[in-house]
Amino acid sequence: MRLPAIKYVSPVSVYLLALVSFISHGWLCWLPLLYAWVILPISELLIRTDEKNLSVAEEELAKNDRVYDYVLYGFVGLQYAALCIFLLTVSSEHWTGWELAGKIGTMGLLCGTFGINIGHELGHRSAKKEQLLAKAALLTSLYLHFFIEHNRGHHRHVATPNDPSSARYNEPVYLFYFRTIIFSYLSAWKIANADMHKKELPAMHLKNEMIQAHLVQLLFVTVIWLFFGFTVTIYFGLAALIGILLLETVNYIEHYGLQRKQTGAYQYERALPVHSWNSDHVLGRIMLFELSRHSDHHFLASKKYQLLKSHASAPQLPTGYPGSMILSLVPPLWFHIMNRRIKQLHRSVNDPVSEGSLKQV
Repeated sequence: MRLPAIKYVSPVSVYLLALVSFISHGWLCWLPLLYAWVILPISELLIRTDEKNLSVAEEELAKNDRVYDYVLYGFVGLQYAALCIFLLTVSSEHWTGWELAGKIGTMGLLCGTFGINIGHELGHRSAKKEQLLAKAALLTSLYLHFFIEHNRGHHRHVATPNDPSSARYNEPVYLFYFRTIIFSYLSAWKIANADMHKKELPAMHLKNEMIQAHLVQLLFVTVIWLFFGFTVTIYFGLAALIGILLLETVNYIEHYGLQRKQTGAYQYERALPVHSWNSDHVLGRIMLFELSRHSDHHFLASKKYQLLKSHASAPQLPTGYPGSMILSLVPPLWFHIMNRRIKQLHRSVNDPVSEGSLKQV
């Protein structure tokens, strides 16, 4: 394996910790969660950021190196292996409530940070087999409509009032959860139905992507219920919900309070690096396959993860993704830090904006 790609294999450590959680008793059930929400955030406070980008020659090599793709494919397989082990272990022994909570939280961590995240990366690819793998990864969180809404809704409307996945200025993350989950789902239906209209087919047709998504998810849950029973199916549902909430927390910190300028009726300027929060903290970048270089991702969505750049114009999160996600769960502290950064951002582009004129909830 080529040396530059090796670092992206390191997230397998989370899977190994998850395996320990699934087969262990006591505090070890919480080991991956301690790693993700204590060790990583503290480490990112101590380790310097790395804003370095690939050279032209390095970028050309990375672009044509299939190892980066194979790493993602392998993690989709690991996600299903982890899910099977989770289902088998929680159904085979008696666990205390504390132990079950640790195991469910661990599976939820995998659903959010690997299932949905890798589904997101592969969902931007044009190859059908990669799109199929993207949907397979998203299926483990029962969030298949994300494939529709994210690619054809969020990227079009990001940082505008039309995007349910872009958090408003002064909007608490807990209110954002309800708004984004509900309206992203409705947006996916609108997009899928519009596609049916273009094909001159009725909305309630088996070719409707949303109907297909619901049928696949229903079949998936039914299989789990038939093999493992109702209680274990509930455990899986809770893990999937945790994965969804992790995704939406990431959405929250990625676009909080940022807006594109309106250029006309229902028209906005192009999405630029300044319209997404960026993080160059090394551990978060590697563990999430460069998702934290989100400004470049929205600038050119088709760019593969290993090629994403750090832009000098991109606004920076105060710490890496794990730490920023924890910070967002304390709204007064989050607003205190982030609102100042938003005002500084406006001043830096010679566009003074008072707090009262910023878009609020």
